[in-house]
Amino acid sequence: MRYVASYLLAALGGNSSPNAKDIKKILDSVGIEADDDRLNKVISELNGKNIEDVIAQGVGKLAGVPAGGAVAVSAAPGAAAPAAGPAPAAEEKKEEKKEESEESDDDMGFGLFD
Repeated sequence: MRYVASYLLAALGGNSSPNAKDIKKILDSVGIEADDDRLNKVISELNGKNIEDVIAQGVGKLAGVPAGGAVAVSAAPGAAAPAAGPAPAAEEKKEEKKEESEESDDDMGFGLFD
């Protein structure tokens, strides 16, 4: 990931085709030693490609990945139904945890031997 980030920094800085020396300079500036094999792999994969197009393709792929516990919207109407099943159980667990925390607050900071 650090190699991709360095490549993108170099590209956003105005270098349309960063080479290994450019990326190593960025990595060295933050104290990271570059692995030549990984560095060359990133350069070979991204060389000659428009960075904006690569980012747009990646965003399109990430749009279908659910994140943060949100329910994914699906074209199939039956696909969303199973996601609704476990929700009540999760709410019960949250309520149980809340009750436990309230019980621990009953002593208001005073211990048994205070």
